[in-house]
Amino acid sequence: MNKKLAAALSGGAVLVLTLSGCSDDSDNKVNDWAKKVCDQVQPQLQKIANANASIQQQTADNSKPADVQKTDSAAFQQISQAYKALGSAVDSAGPPPVDDGETTQKEAVKELNASSAAYANLQKKVDDLNTKDQAKFADGLKDIADELNKISTNGDQALKKLQSGEVGSAMAKQKGCQKPTAPASPSAGTSKSASPSKDSKNSEDAKDAKDEKEASSSGSPSEKS
Repeated sequence: MNKKLAAALSGGAVLVLTLSGCSDDSDNKVNDWAKKVCDQVQPQLQKIANANASIQQQTADNSKPADVQKTDSAAFQQISQAYKALGSAVDSAGPPPVDDGETTQKEAVKELNASSAAYANLQKKVDDLNTKDQAKFADGLKDIADELNKISTNGDQALKKLQSGEVGSAMAKQKGCQKPTAPASPSAGTSKSASPSKDSKNSEDAKDAKDEKEASSSGSPSEKS
């Protein structure tokens, strides 16, 4: 029931997740700018990875609509807040010291804030789904997955420009701007209990563990502040 949503999320474009390499072509001013941004980026990338992981964990065919709704809503809230924080990080760093840097920065901030608003809207749509009718709920999730695909594939031209050339090379060298190598640690919230969901059909204990996971997912976005 939640598989299309998880698949759409896994294909999503996130700031600097595509960066790689270790070029030394950038000068000190550009490196300083990249460090200023990337030091603030990593926690937000981790939050997005955690939120994606929590949705992945709710893809079992026997997952209850109410449980899926609760998990997806918390995940979208977390992703929305992470994008907003990413926009603030790029904004507070000021324009990168390269040609047309101010325009590139402003457009990237605009895109990140738009993504934040889009995920907040998805959260509202998930909250409004009818969990008492499984067929209608599944149809609603499909519509949300379609919207998620559009968010993932549209409107990232400024981000791509920000990640190119001298600025992209400088950001690629910063650990904070590289994709998290793993989902959250057990203490980090949304990935707290991956395995119990496999047994939830037959085990009441597993259901309790899943409820604890969902509660912690709902709380984790507050880490932003």
